[in-house]
Amino acid sequence: MFGLRKTRMITADEALPGRSTAMRVPARHEVLDAPLTPPYPAGTEIAEFALGCFWGEERTFWQVPGVVTTAVGYEGGFTPNPTYEEVCSGRTGHAETVRVVFDPAKVTYRDLLKIFWESHDPTQAMRQGNDVGTQYRSAIYTTDDAQAAAAKTSLEQYQAALSRAGHGTITTEIAPAGEFYYAEGYHQQYLSSNKNPHGYCPDHGTGVSCPVGVARADG
Repeated sequence: MFGLRKTRMITADEALPGRSTAMRVPARHEVLDAPLTPPYPAGTEIAEFALGCFWGEERTFWQVPGVVTTAVGYEGGFTPNPTYEEVCSGRTGHAETVRVVFDPAKVTYRDLLKIFWESHDPTQAMRQGNDVGTQYRSAIYTTDDAQAAAAKTSLEQYQAALSRAGHGTITTEIAPAGEFYYAEGYHQQYLSSNKNPHGYCPDHGTGVSCPVGVARADG
C-alpha cells in the first residue's frame, strides 16, 4: 500500500507546507567549475528534464560538449524548498529534475532531447526500474514555446520508434517550467570523482535510438 501511495500524484491541498528558505548549495559546479545558480554566462539557455534518479542523469548531461553547467533539484510539484526526505515521501508532488545550462551554438535543445529520451525508459510512468514513486516520473519542463514545440515533436517521433521496437506508450509529461528548487548540496554532482568516484546509477534506457537531435544551423 505504501508503494501504491507513492505512485499517486497528490493534490496541492495534500502537499507538505515546505519552507520559505532556499536550500544552500555550492557556488561552483564540482566538475565544470561554472556557476551552479544564476546568473549564468551570457548567451546560454536553460533546459530542465526529469528522468529518474537525478544522480546519474546529471552526470550524463554534464559530460555533453556545449553544456556549461548542471544542477539537480525538485520541480513540478507544490511544496516550496522541499528536502530530499520530503520529496521521497511522495507528499511534495515534485520530480527529481536536472537543470542543464547550455550554449546553443555548441549543442542544440534537440540534441539534449535526444539524450533525454535515450537515457531512460519514458514508458514506465511513476518509476524507473526499481526506483518507484512520483519523484521518478518522466517530464520535460519547457522555458518557452519553442522548447515546448520541440519537445512535443520529439515525443511523437520517439513514440513511433518505440512502437516499432515493441515498447509501450510514453507517459512523459511536457509542461511549462515552474520553480526549480535546488536539492541539498551533497546531491549536486553526486557522482563526481571527488564525491563518489565509484558511484553508480543503472541505465534504464530502452536501447532505442531517438530520431531527433541532429544538430542543425537553426537549432
